[in-house]
Amino acid sequence: MDLVLIRHPEVAIEAGVCYGQTDVPLQRDARELASALTARMTALNVPACVDGWHASPLRRCASLAHALAVDPHIDARLSEMHFGAWEGLAWDAIDRALIDAWAGDIEHARPHGGESLAQFAQRVIAWFESTCVDQKAVHVIAHAGVVRVIAAHLLGIAREDALQWPLDFGAVAWFRRVRGEWVLVRWNA
Repeated sequence: MDLVLIRHPEVAIEAGVCYGQTDVPLQRDARELASALTARMTALNVPACVDGWHASPLRRCASLAHALAVDPHIDARLSEMHFGAWEGLAWDAIDRALIDAWAGDIEHARPHGGESLAQFAQRVIAWFESTCVDQKAVHVIAHAGVVRVIAAHLLGIAREDALQWPLDFGAVAWFRRVRGEWVLVRWNA
């Protein structure tokens, strides 16, 4: 099986703003972005999507998925982490003590009142386990957090380690199951 995870392209919001589940639009036209993404995936030899395109319902993902596929599977479990009271705030405007408390227990703390990393990961992994069984090639348009959580799950590494991996807007992360084991084919491509 091939699982191709694509982070949504750049969004129309100021840099440095916490926007987890805030529904912000793409900075550029989804049709143009879909054309460029298709060309890049062809150049990377990414396998064709056999079992359908899947996407977060947030506009920055769903609009691109609709430009790429006739009937993409939109699933709320692919939404980014919910940052509660921090949604829409500049990161540097959030009380540093709250950010430190979160960093001190990244897996379970929720000083923002939204989801903990553990809750978020449970939701995302539930999507993976219910969708990616007995499939050949699934393509997903989602968020950096979703891509990193799935990467950690597939590769058997700590989530907090995967959260540190760079992942550009529009980046492709391609995983392949080989003899029952997941291998990373491309990251941030």
